[in-house]
Amino acid sequence: MVSTTLAEKMTTVRFRPDHEPHIVVDGDICRDCTLHTCVYVCPANLFSLLSDGSILFNHEECFECGTCYVACNREGAIHWRYPGGGRGVSFRDS
Repeated sequence: MVSTTLAEKMTTVRFRPDHEPHIVVDGDICRDCTLHTCVYVCPANLFSLLSDGSILFNHEECFECGTCYVACNREGAIHWRYPGGGRGVSFRDS
């Protein structure tokens, strides 16, 4: 059995970011959050906790898995949608 590393698998992944972010984080709601689950559950590590308690999100290399949206316990903190037509992540680019 041949073992494939994550780095090798990632060579087939391509990102074509939408001009408009498909995930928008409301920093005001996040400031009162004590868990910041989005920071810890994102498999691409795209969330950063800022010193003022707000969250910074970088959408350009998002896997579009929705984990952040599901894990967030603050209603309205994360607004999630799929990127516009033909944009976003492609896992089997050749």
